[in-house]
Amino acid sequence: MGLDIKWKELPVVQGRFLFYSAAAAVIFLLLLLRLWYLQVISYEDLQNRSVRNRTRVLSLDAPRGPIFDRNGTLLVDNRPAFKISVMRQEVEDHSLLFERLAPLLEVEVSELEERWQMGKRFPVYRPVPLAEDVSREIMERVQEYSVDLPGILTEVRPVRDYLEHGSAAHLIGYLGEITEKELQSGSFDQYRGGDFVGKTALERSFDSYLRGEKGERLVEVDVQGKLLRQLQVEPPRPGNKIYLTLDRELQRAADEAFGSQSGAAIALDVNSGEVLAMVSRPTFNPALFVKGIASDEWRALAQDSRHPLQNKVIGGQYPPGSTFKMVVALAALREGIAGPEHSVDCQGDFVVGGSRYRCWKKKGHGPTDLKKALSESCDVWFYQIGLELGIDKLSAAAKEFGLGAPVGYPLPGERSGLMPSQDWKHRRYGKPWYAGETVIASIGQGFVLATPMQLAVMMAAIANNGTLLKPQVIRQVEDWEGNLLLQSEREVVRQINYSPQAWKAVQDGLVAVVNTPRGTGQAAYLEDVIVAGKTGTSQVVRRKSDEEEELDEDGEIPYRFRPHALFVAYAPAEKPEIAIAVVVEHGQSGGRAAGPIAKKIIKRYMELKGNHPAGQEE
Repeated sequence: MGLDIKWKELPVVQGRFLFYSAAAAVIFLLLLLRLWYLQVISYEDLQNRSVRNRTRVLSLDAPRGPIFDRNGTLLVDNRPAFKISVMRQEVEDHSLLFERLAPLLEVEVSELEERWQMGKRFPVYRPVPLAEDVSREIMERVQEYSVDLPGILTEVRPVRDYLEHGSAAHLIGYLGEITEKELQSGSFDQYRGGDFVGKTALERSFDSYLRGEKGERLVEVDVQGKLLRQLQVEPPRPGNKIYLTLDRELQRAADEAFGSQSGAAIALDVNSGEVLAMVSRPTFNPALFVKGIASDEWRALAQDSRHPLQNKVIGGQYPPGSTFKMVVALAALREGIAGPEHSVDCQGDFVVGGSRYRCWKKKGHGPTDLKKALSESCDVWFYQIGLELGIDKLSAAAKEFGLGAPVGYPLPGERSGLMPSQDWKHRRYGKPWYAGETVIASIGQGFVLATPMQLAVMMAAIANNGTLLKPQVIRQVEDWEGNLLLQSEREVVRQINYSPQAWKAVQDGLVAVVNTPRGTGQAAYLEDVIVAGKTGTSQVVRRKSDEEEELDEDGEIPYRFRPHALFVAYAPAEKPEIAIAVVVEHGQSGGRAAGPIAKKIIKRYMELKGNHPAGQEE
């Protein structure tokens, strides 16, 4: 009976056996399929993941291209700097990490947190920069505590090194950390968060030439992210080399001549338009921006009433004062209103429509012809001649010389100045033009405004008999193999047509300004070089009578009310090579404040040309 029971249970046992066998077979088949999927289908993906777990691809920043002066002297280079970054995927608790890291970097935790949040906008495998250009001491300190700092990387990267500090800073410009807006613009495909790009002037306009191409470094790391060994390196390609038209030695002389005064100076090659020296004061040190300028340093620059960040050579707009008188004289000669011998009796003032306009010399200059009017800067001669000429003809003549419009400076920031006309005033103010306004415009006051660059371009055109040249600051761009990528060429804007007699009459007057006993520009006199020049003093507020003149506690006119001092010149007068414009803000007298600066620049230029013995004093 017991045997019968066992035979009856046999089908049940067999069914169970078949079920479990089938289940095991299915599971084994699934495992085989999974193994096949992993080993065949997903092999490449898993292999890449494995490699990524033990390797890192680190970006290598490309050194920006160096910048040289016209003679090949290095002005801007690169230097190695230490950078602290973090790999986000290796950090479990970034708050704890930053609490440990902040004291080592000597920064606030909030600053690191801000960097972390910015890094979230980019792929997780990219290192997020936390601190730029740290000292070797800080870098070694971070490395010492690396066991407690998972995901932290220390790198060496090239940063900009401005060898001349603040010299020519407004021409060269500075770098700044790339913004989210710039990254999204599509113009910075090679950049990522934390990278530095050109923000102003040459660094900005020629960024595509200077930035180079990034490289990559493949490294092996342990489970803590610590570097074990380097596996592969693709070196970066440095940026291209740029040669400026500046002469470093002349630039240094111009900086030294200007000293601590505010204003601008520009020196041009009369025959090519090349910028030989450019000074805008006060200046700034572009190195402040290399690792991200501190907020207090930025506020100090941005809130400085003397505007150190502005390039005053191209962006400062000043009444040109008497440096404008050559245009009036040339226009009058061409129109036949006055000749070189035309005489005006200056008694110290000029009356138009019941209004009295004073000459700078209260007692007057007496009988005055063109040469005397220029050399002694007689206002009355130009009042009368300008009134006869009329504002529209005067405006047209000024615009021929590049006034009232950008002259084509090749970098951003150039302003147009202003040369008024009857139509301009009607459009701007809806009012007619008055005769008194022509009188004031005839001595470069009133609505008339010009930049120092415009005045230098004008002076170069007078020196070379009417060839108005576009200013140049780049001589050439080369790659590291010496291949020429870009080369500037002499560019004529227009030819200004005046008779040889007209040019000579005005040029003789400019020589007399510097080289005659009563010339207003004697401070620019050089013994071995004939300098032609013109002084200018431009009012920044309406001139008051002597009784109304506001004085400070020392009996002086307050600084902000003092007139600007201007001086324009070229040399040598017989065969011009260099043209100069100098503006000293609130310098009061063009002859006393601006003339000596021009003299020192010209003297140094002649020394460098070998035409003036170095160190010889007048």
